[in-house]
Amino acid sequence: MPHLVSDTALIFGRYARQTLRSKPALIFGMVQPLLFLVFFGPLLTDLPLGGRASSWQTIVPGILVQLGLFSASFTGIGLILERRMGVIERMRVTPVSRLALLMGRVLKDVVQLLWQSLVLVCVAVALGLRAPVLGVVIGFAFVGVLTVSLASLSYALAMRVVSPQGFAPVINSITMPAMLLSGILLPMSLGPRWLDVASHFVPFRYLVDGVRAAFAGEYGDGKIALAAVVATGLAAVAVTLGARLFQQAGA
Repeated sequence: MPHLVSDTALIFGRYARQTLRSKPALIFGMVQPLLFLVFFGPLLTDLPLGGRASSWQTIVPGILVQLGLFSASFTGIGLILERRMGVIERMRVTPVSRLALLMGRVLKDVVQLLWQSLVLVCVAVALGLRAPVLGVVIGFAFVGVLTVSLASLSYALAMRVVSPQGFAPVINSITMPAMLLSGILLPMSLGPRWLDVASHFVPFRYLVDGVRAAFAGEYGDGKIALAAVVATGLAAVAVTLGARLFQQAGA
């Protein structure tokens, strides 16, 4: 375990420094969520979106989950490029733990997503969001766990495909229906009954509901607890499967 922790910290440091040197990656990763926040959010501020929460307490949590969903899902593209440049081959001959090669990358992605989430919330506060600090912290925790789950699977998939052209269609075919059925943009309860029922089979739906409940300060209605159970189970399955596939691929 100490060997794994030190190796994970080493890999995290490498990719954290790499990310800090590539500031456009930090900025442009937030472009789409910021566009939704600035240009889409004000359209809904005076509309009844269901529940006792304000419109911003409904919109911002969905955008945070969207940020985690798309950013974490596409992290594997960088690994594909590293394989082409021979970086992975050079790492294979080092004594670094194979699991640490995965978890160090995932930890960097979590820190990056949490930083971007903080920026988004600060912008949202300027636009009119009012949410309890504890609720925001809980929301960040859910985004972090979601990032761990999806980034682990994304890196595992990246070790199985040979090009970004083969990687992107697979991710898009999964993330787009997941986004539409999770109620990221609007609560699914506003839609027809069949669509609301179908959305309950998408685990991200419960994360969105949990983050919205946290931002509204509704800690006792069960949505946060259910979201925690779903997020924990999803992370356990995703990390186990991702680590196994990552190691089997010879990372």
